[in-house]
Amino acid sequence: MIANLLLLLTAAVWGFGFVAQSMGMDHLSPFMFNGLRFLIGAISLLPLLWYFANKKTLLVGNQKSLLLASISAGSVLFFAASLQQVGLQFTSAANAGFITGLYIVIVPVLGLILKHQTGVNTWVGCAIAVVGLYFLSIKDDMSIGYGDLLQLIGAFFWAIHILIIDHFAKKHSPILLSHLQFIFCGLLSIAVSLIIETTVVGNIGLAWAALAYSGIVSVGVGYTLQVVAQKNAHPAHVAIILSLETVFAAVGGILLLGETLEPRALLGCSLMLAGILVSQIPLRYFIKSWKQTKHTQVQSD
Repeated sequence: MIANLLLLLTAAVWGFGFVAQSMGMDHLSPFMFNGLRFLIGAISLLPLLWYFANKKTLLVGNQKSLLLASISAGSVLFFAASLQQVGLQFTSAANAGFITGLYIVIVPVLGLILKHQTGVNTWVGCAIAVVGLYFLSIKDDMSIGYGDLLQLIGAFFWAIHILIIDHFAKKHSPILLSHLQFIFCGLLSIAVSLIIETTVVGNIGLAWAALAYSGIVSVGVGYTLQVVAQKNAHPAHVAIILSLETVFAAVGGILLLGETLEPRALLGCSLMLAGILVSQIPLRYFIKSWKQTKHTQVQSD
C-alpha cells in the first residue's frame, strides 16, 4: 500500500512537471531551459548515487560500455526532451502529457523489432489510444496541430529511450546511467541553445522556480521515490500507477495554467488513458477476474 502511494506521488510529481516546463518558457528558450534543468537534475541525483555507492550496490560495469550507454541514451533523451519542450510552445500541458504518455503503448510495439513478445492487450490498448489521439488532436480538416505533432514524434523517441535504458540497465546501475545521460543531454542542449537561441542571463533567475521543480523535484525527488517504491511494488502496478502522470498533467494545466479541455478533447484524453491502462494489463488478468466473478455468482445461486 505504501509503495503504491509513493508511486502515485511520483506520477503527480512528474505530471505537474509539464506545468513547470510550460511556465519556465515564459522566461527561457526551450533548449536553454532543458539544458539547465537536466544539469540540475544530474546534480540532484548525487545523494542517491552516494547512498548506493556507500552500500556498494552501484553497478558501474565496463567503462567503455558505460560511456557508450550514456551517449546513446543522452542523445535520444535530447531529441525526446527537445521535441517535448518546443512542442509545449504550441500546445497545452494537458495535450503534451497525454500524447507523451503514448510511449507506454509504443514501447511494446517497437519491441517487436527486437523480437520481444507482445500480448493481445497491447494491440487493443494501442487501438484505443489511437482513437483517443484522433479526438484529442485531429482537427475537422484531418490535420494535426503542430505542437501535438511534435509531442507525438517525441513519444516515439521516449519509447526508444526506454528500450535503450532497458538494454543497458543489466550492465550498469540505472541511477548512474541516468546521472550521466542527464549531463550529456544537458550539455548538448546548452550547446544548441548557444548556437540558435539568444538567452538573457537575467531571465535564468526569473525562471528559478520552474527550473528547481523540473530539475530537483521531477528528477531528484521523483526518481528517488520511484526507486524506493519499485522495491515493494508489482511491476504491473508500477506501470499502471505511473501512467496516471498524464492525468496529473491535465489537472495541473487546468488548475495552474487556466487551460480548458473541450468535450471532444476530454473524450480523447479518456480514451488515451484507457488505452494506456489496457496495454499494461495482461489479458490473463481479465480472464481470471471474469472467471472469479462467474464462480462467485454460481456459488451465490
